[in-house]
Amino acid sequence: MNTSKYLTALENAICKLHQLPVANPQQVFEATVDLCYVLRLGKVEIAVYENEAAEHSGLSETVCFYDSGKACKTVGTSKRIAVVDGTVIIYNIYPIEGETEWTEEEQNRIHTFIALLSTYNGKSRLLKLVHHLTYYDSELDMYNLKQFMRLAHTLCQTGQISQFTAVRFNLKRFSVVNQNIGRENGTLVMKKFIRFIDDLLDDENELTCRVGGDNFLTLIKNDKLQPVLDILSGTGVVYDESRNERIFISATAGVYVIKNMGCAMLPTDVMDRVSLAFHLAKNTSKADIVYFNDDLLARRKHNNDISASFSKALEKREFLVYYQPKVTIDGRHVAGAEALCRWMHNGRMMPPGEFIPILEQGLDICKLDFYMLDTVCKDIRRWLDSGMDLVRISVNLSRRHLSDIDLLDHIIEIIDRNHVPHEYIEIELTETTTDVEFKDLKRIIGGLQQSGISTSVDDFGTGYSSLNLIKEMPWDMLKLDKSLLPDKGDESPVQNDVMFKYIVSMAQEMNLECIAEGVETKEQVQLLADNKCNLAQGFYFDQPLPVQEFETRLDKNYIYNR
Repeated sequence: MNTSKYLTALENAICKLHQLPVANPQQVFEATVDLCYVLRLGKVEIAVYENEAAEHSGLSETVCFYDSGKACKTVGTSKRIAVVDGTVIIYNIYPIEGETEWTEEEQNRIHTFIALLSTYNGKSRLLKLVHHLTYYDSELDMYNLKQFMRLAHTLCQTGQISQFTAVRFNLKRFSVVNQNIGRENGTLVMKKFIRFIDDLLDDENELTCRVGGDNFLTLIKNDKLQPVLDILSGTGVVYDESRNERIFISATAGVYVIKNMGCAMLPTDVMDRVSLAFHLAKNTSKADIVYFNDDLLARRKHNNDISASFSKALEKREFLVYYQPKVTIDGRHVAGAEALCRWMHNGRMMPPGEFIPILEQGLDICKLDFYMLDTVCKDIRRWLDSGMDLVRISVNLSRRHLSDIDLLDHIIEIIDRNHVPHEYIEIELTETTTDVEFKDLKRIIGGLQQSGISTSVDDFGTGYSSLNLIKEMPWDMLKLDKSLLPDKGDESPVQNDVMFKYIVSMAQEMNLECIAEGVETKEQVQLLADNKCNLAQGFYFDQPLPVQEFETRLDKNYIYNR
């Protein structure tokens, strides 16, 4: 064998294989054909077994990299390699029919060639593994967010992105699904639900990927949007084939029908816009499906401005406490009040609906709640020191507090630091939506009551667990939501009257105080009187008042003449 030709062919093969990180058999053949010819090889085969058991059973995937067409039927030399992951690879080299046997030097060079192929294949397998780990979700065996961004980048670069719609969605209440049917069945249901969407995708540039947990993204051609939304609105998924048991799965989604922005469009633009619509659908909107539009960008800017201004505003005490009186129906005097927040920002009084939902998306709302409690306690202490008549003041706490294991200590510390007797404070909490929140709420309510601090359930009647809520927890007061009061526009005033009557009666039998909020008409006041609900809060008597004006209502001689 000509050593010079061998070294040249070996060097060329190494260079060509190096330029092929992941290649098909034809490309490997083209890279090594000259070396195979110099080495007088008839055929090169590689048999890949998943494991040793597959090897013993002869179950392999065999690939031929080189075939001269003149190979012997028997193997001339072979090499078995066991890979770390359990895979077994056997390299089989066949000589050329009718040629002299390989010399010892040729056999050594052939083993060097096998080592070269093994090194290349190891690198190729590693790169494929890295690619899979980078762009696939291993649990569900589907694409992940990186693949979405990668594809979106390509479509933006080629100008095709305007043919597509991005949909980001969350499977609703999936933690409950896992609790009801088990995590293994839950994963199966998740896979099947995603498969319903994947079955609609027939373009190579369409995909569905997992963002994490039960959150997903799909990039689809515009004409696929409605069929996809039909699936997301609710679909039955079978999780037990033998008994044909299935569960109903639906989703909350943000939709971005991508506009043509030319080369200025970036994959991050797609992600930002669809995520903006998604978070609105999940956190603040009553609709399960929200479409992106330019107004949402303006809203996001406003939200960001609110969040950015919050800390400084808290330091400057821009947040003001307004007090809305709670009035007795029989005597028309003030029996209590609810502390409500207003924000005097840049010379404008900002209503709570403009900033509270934004702060509730993070922990800023907790800081504001503690600020409000502290300010209320300071007012109460001042009223006590000046000898004014006092009533109990209720302060709202966001559901965000429920995850704070030290919440009870924080509340008591603020009250005691201001030297306020506990009986003058009432903590208002809203109904919960999950079992975990329910247990946390029960712990907090029990602790507050043991400390002599009153508690009330706010907006009673608007949630789904109302009866269990008052059965399991030691509340002091029920605040009936205004939706339970009949209104002129009600289509079924009789049903509302009956519901109101029995809820009040039930609360009284359970020794719970009862107050109706949102009272605005004389007829509603009469309904309260007829059903012995003696406390009312609403515009019929008073709107939320600045502290100085509220103080005039604390005079025991003050009577509402309405």
